[in-house]
Amino acid sequence: MDSRLQAYVVEDNLTIRENLIGTLEELICATVIGFAETEAQARAWLLDADNRWELAIVDLFLKQGSGLGILQACQARSPTQKVVVLSNYATPDIRRRCAEFGADAVFDKSNEIDALVDFCILQAEALRTPPGPGNKLNR
Repeated sequence: MDSRLQAYVVEDNLTIRENLIGTLEELICATVIGFAETEAQARAWLLDADNRWELAIVDLFLKQGSGLGILQACQARSPTQKVVVLSNYATPDIRRRCAEFGADAVFDKSNEIDALVDFCILQAEALRTPPGPGNKLNR
């Protein structure tokens, strides 16, 4: 099994997507196993039982559809699968709506990339650390 975090990116801006993928693969030992530019593409891929993803990073405003639709579609995911939103519009109202739709976290593209990286590192550690008493990652 690959010890790297298996990530899927939903972002329609090529420059942002390429920079994000580079950051994920370099800083947090993630493997980006796919990406989508539209809600329909992302929903189809994320809901396919053959695709083994552990983290989906979703933008809200896409070429077609919305990240909220993706969040809604992923509500029945496995507890080991996390979905986070990365948006330029991380207002308090957007954060609340994303939480209502099942987002595990919301990050602002302009000033919360470090927080996203920290979240991803913790997620990777939690998935790769065996459960047991005294293990702070499994509480």
